[in-house]
Amino acid sequence: MSTGNGADSAPGHTSTTTTAGKNSRNSRNSMFSSLKIRNYRLFATGQVVSNTGTWMQRIAQDWLVLSLTGSASAVGITIALQFLPMLMFGLYGGVLADRLPKRPLLIATQGAMGLTGVALAVLTLAGHVQVWHVYLAAFLLGLVTVVDNPARQTFVSEMVGKDQVANAVSLNSANFQSARLVGPAIAGVLITAVGSGWAFLLNGLSFAAPIAGLLLMRTHELHPVEPQPRAKGQLREGLRYVAGRPELIWPIVLVGFIGTFGFNFPIWLSAFVSNVFHGDAGTYGLFNTLIAAGSLVGALLAARRGLSRLRLLVAAAVLFAVLLLVTAFAPGFWLFAALLVPIGVFGLTVNVTANSSVQMATDPEMRGRVMALFMMVFTGGTPLGAPLMGWITDTYGARIGMAAGGVISLAAGVAIAVVLARVGNLRLRVNRRGVAFVPAASSRRRELVPVA
Repeated sequence: MSTGNGADSAPGHTSTTTTAGKNSRNSRNSMFSSLKIRNYRLFATGQVVSNTGTWMQRIAQDWLVLSLTGSASAVGITIALQFLPMLMFGLYGGVLADRLPKRPLLIATQGAMGLTGVALAVLTLAGHVQVWHVYLAAFLLGLVTVVDNPARQTFVSEMVGKDQVANAVSLNSANFQSARLVGPAIAGVLITAVGSGWAFLLNGLSFAAPIAGLLLMRTHELHPVEPQPRAKGQLREGLRYVAGRPELIWPIVLVGFIGTFGFNFPIWLSAFVSNVFHGDAGTYGLFNTLIAAGSLVGALLAARRGLSRLRLLVAAAVLFAVLLLVTAFAPGFWLFAALLVPIGVFGLTVNVTANSSVQMATDPEMRGRVMALFMMVFTGGTPLGAPLMGWITDTYGARIGMAAGGVISLAAGVAIAVVLARVGNLRLRVNRRGVAFVPAASSRRRELVPVA
């Protein structure tokens, strides 16, 4: 059970804990320190394979829908259906993640996700695929993700321990973005050469890798959190827990706005490719690869940094929004493409900083519900944001669509910066050295919200 705010429960073997603690203290500043832990290495290896398949399917899915319908709104509907279950049932997924052992739960969810990819591949390769098949597959994948996401997010601390959580979260993102570099490129080649069906099939088969990694883990080296017994009011308990902690609720609110309105790249990029630059699937893959390259840089910088502070989160959110606005009106192809890299850097910084700061500030027995709420607002808002951004993009063009996402994200970043300044009793200071929030002279700074 918890020994304090954000503390991990005791692992099964004291000797392992002592060794892991010494190793983590000695290597805390290392960019790849979590990879020294065998269980995490197995997990990371499996994830890079399945993540590559996932990105292949994402690109193939978006391009297939665009080919079948010719509509950016249809792409937005597909994305919305994939994330709608998270909006509807996300908190219940967190309750299940707190109640059930994470490792066997993940084996089941990863297997189910693989089956959705195989089913879509069979329909596509047989030449019978229709747009409603893609919608259905996206919705079923979203249902599985409701449980998989909080279980996978919270299982990180069980593999690496408290001292390495921030590093492992950053490396997970680096893992995901590394796959994002490879997956779209492979998908672009496959779609052009043999069609989308093979990308779906390879994605379905790729889930064998994380399942194998989970099965090969040494369970006695894990830091297990005791599953919570079934009881009434556990969902409300999680909401009250977050509502009473500013260091949790405001990062979650911020990533909710950014995730809902600022992360609609499948809609915007497909529209830019089709209507502005008149490219093909290879161009779409290139744009996604450039964002991935920036995201990978952002993840590695976060892994090296180690600590997560709210002022970094807010600054990254504001810069991300400004870059969306600038990129929306970039006059040429190569300038637009080049600006996608820093967008990836700051977008990933927002995600990783919020994720790790929320995990470290949460008690282990509440972590599943808190991270389910985090993922619910980050991805669950997509059913609201994606159709809206798709409609704006179809009606007013790709540039206005992307700019609209930038304006909303910027407003959210500035508003939450002001809220955190008031909660922390800070004032704005502007001088030759830059712009910063500093403690107000009239009273001391609150310790509850680590905005410095």
